[in-house]
Amino acid sequence: MIVYDPLWKTMKKKGVSQYALINRYGFSTGQLDRLRKNENVNVYTLNTLCKILECDLSDVARYRPDEEKTERNE
Repeated sequence: MIVYDPLWKTMKKKGVSQYALINRYGFSTGQLDRLRKNENVNVYTLNTLCKILECDLSDVARYRPDEEKTERNE
């Protein structure tokens, strides 16, 4: 599963608020909600976040193995 925990830390470090993403950069509240809930977002969104924050993808998202799959494989 892809999680966006690093995004919130990077935003804080770079001084970019959710308000700024919505009002200055045109992000929808729905898109931010999907990021908060670790739901699917498209690559365009990830690319845009990396441009805005001037960072790498690893500063926005990370892979975390699904617990369900891990338990089944054991």
